[in-house]
Amino acid sequence: MKKTIEDVTNWQDQRVLVRVDFNVPLNAQGEITDDMRIRKTLPTLRYLLERGARIILASHLGRPKGQVREEFRLTAVTQRLRDLLENVTVHKVDEVFSPAVQEAVNALKAGEILILENVRFEPGEEKNDEDFARNLASLADIYVNDAFGAAHRAHASTEGVGHYLGTRVAGFLMAREIAALGGVLENPEHPYTAIIGGSKVSTKITVLKTLIEKVDNLVIGGAMMFTFLKAQGHNVGTSKIEEDHLDTARDLLTLAANRDTVITLPRQVVIADNFRADANTRTVSVEEIADGWMGLDIGPESVDRICQIVRNSRTVLWNGPMGVFEMAPFSHGTKNIALALAEWTEKGHCHSILGGGDTVAALEQFGIPLDRYSHVSTGGGASLEFLEGKALPGITILEDSVPARV
Repeated sequence: MKKTIEDVTNWQDQRVLVRVDFNVPLNAQGEITDDMRIRKTLPTLRYLLERGARIILASHLGRPKGQVREEFRLTAVTQRLRDLLENVTVHKVDEVFSPAVQEAVNALKAGEILILENVRFEPGEEKNDEDFARNLASLADIYVNDAFGAAHRAHASTEGVGHYLGTRVAGFLMAREIAALGGVLENPEHPYTAIIGGSKVSTKITVLKTLIEKVDNLVIGGAMMFTFLKAQGHNVGTSKIEEDHLDTARDLLTLAANRDTVITLPRQVVIADNFRADANTRTVSVEEIADGWMGLDIGPESVDRICQIVRNSRTVLWNGPMGVFEMAPFSHGTKNIALALAEWTEKGHCHSILGGGDTVAALEQFGIPLDRYSHVSTGGGASLEFLEGKALPGITILEDSVPARV
C-alpha cells in the first residue's frame, strides 16, 4: 500500500503539487461535455484546502505533443473548477514553468489554488526530462498524485518529479483506485466473473491471461468476440477481426480449459449489412452469420445468459462494451448488462468494478448513475495495466505506507 494525504500531519502553508487528470472531453466550441474527472478530485482538493495547503495543480489535456495548442489550454477546466469550488480562489498561469510561474506560486495564499498550463505543452513532459522534472518539483514542498488515469505513464509530472520531492503521497482518488483494483487482483470474493469487451484482442492479451488464472468465469464480448468465434471455426462475415491473433485466441481458449475457467462467448448476435445506425439488421445464432454481414452487438439470448452469470457472481469486473453502443440498434447488449449489474450490486449481492473509457461513456449515454456500482475506475489504459500486474510508474514513485521488503 502507498501513503496517502491522510498520512501527512501538517499541510498548513505547504506548497503542494497535485497531479490531477483533467483530460476532459471538449466539444467544437471548447466547452467541457463531461466534468467527471474534475469532480472526482474534489475530495482531495477540499481536504488539502481545509488544512491550509497552497495547491499547485498540474494536468494534461489532449495530445499537443510538446507544442502550445490553443484548443488544449486549461482555460475551460479552470472555469469549471471555479464553479465547483465556489468560495475558493483559483488562479491560472499560461505557462508550466517560468519566472512568472514561480512568482505566482510565491504569491499563492493558504487555501488557494494555482493551475499550471497544460503540462504536455512542454517537450520534456512526455520524455520525462530530468531538468523539467526538477524545475517542476522546485515549485513545491510536497507531491500528491491523484491522476490514476495517467499513472501508467512515466512522464515528468507523474514520475520524474517524485525523485526531487521527499514527501510523495496518493490523493483520495488514487488511493481508492489502488484499493479497488488491488482487491480484485489479490483477494476477490468468488464466484468471480470478468466481462471483457472492446474491439481488439491484441490490446488485452496480457490482462486476459491474468484473468484466466484468477476468475471463475470470463465473458468475452465486443468486436473482439468475433476473433474468438473465427478461431473456433465460425463464419463471421465482415465482422471486425484480427487475423494475426487467431492463434492467440485459440491459445487463450486452451489456457482457460486447462485451468477450468469457463469462457463464455455469445451464441447469439445482432448483425447488420452496413456499419450505420439505419442499416438492415438481423438477430441470428453465431452459426448463421452470413457473408457480407457484420456483427455489431450481442443478441437477447446472450444478454440473458450473461445476466444470469452476473447474478451467480459475488465479484464482477467489467471492462469494455458488448457492442457498438453509440448506435441505438446495437446498444441493447451493453445497456441491459449494465442495468442487471447495477441492480445486483445495489441489492448487495456482488462487488462490481468497472473500468475503461468506453464503458463509462456507455453508462453516461444510458443515463445510469456511476454510483450504482461499487467502483468505477477513471483509468482506461492504467486500469488494464494494473490488472495485468504491471508496476505503474506513477504509483511506484509514491512512498510505501510500510517499508518495502527487500
